Amino acid sequence: MRDLLPPTVAVAVAEPADWTGELYDAEAACLGERAVDSRRRDFTAGRVCARRAMTMLGLPAVAVPAAADRSPVWPPGTVGTITHTQGYCAAAVGRDTEIRAVGMDAEQHRDLGPEVGRLICLPEEQDLLARLPSGVFWSAVVFSAKETVYKIWHPIVGDWLGFHDALVVLDPATETFTARITPAKIDAATVPQPPSVIIGRFTVEANLVRTAATLPPL
Repeated sequence: MRDLLPPTVAVAVAEPADWTGELYDAEAACLGERAVDSRRRDFTAGRVCARRAMTMLGLPAVAVPAAADRSPVWPPGTVGTITHTQGYCAAAVGRDTEIRAVGMDAEQHRDLGPEVGRLICLPEEQDLLARLPSGVFWSAVVFSAKETVYKIWHPIVGDWLGFHDALVVLDPATETFTARITPAKIDAATVPQPPSVIIGRFTVEANLVRTAATLPPL
């Protein structure tokens, strides 16, 4: 993820030992004793990476508990994001004086199929994807981009953002995406200046799609 985010954001990618690393008490309390092994490994790697990213910014490595909706609760003065998929986990942290929000997502690069594609993509997006070069499962890229957009939207607005609440346009030549939030969601927001356009970056590797974006401070 380092290649997709500005230098003001600290990024830590999980190393083998991170998946079974140490959780702080406040973090372990959010996970619970009944968590299955895969959930425990993902949660642990994300928190270890988050704390390592904090130290990259010169900040103390404090606990990152989870809110009721499972979203990370970042320490005052910071914004951050965590992503994990099979065999990959990363965390990014920035100071809230330098960025308003950061989001990122990693997904398996695979064919999602037409039915799932329709759930993720608006008709306009499906038309656009049909004209893109072959060899890439573009609906998986849109899915990842929308996950990244949600991770930026939700901490600011505190509201759900569905897959059809943002129109994503991909530019393979520059490996960037532009997401435009639907006017109805903007009008319903109760915070000042909700994000309406989010521009991010993406990359597609053999078996992994990665997307990331930031918002500048107000």
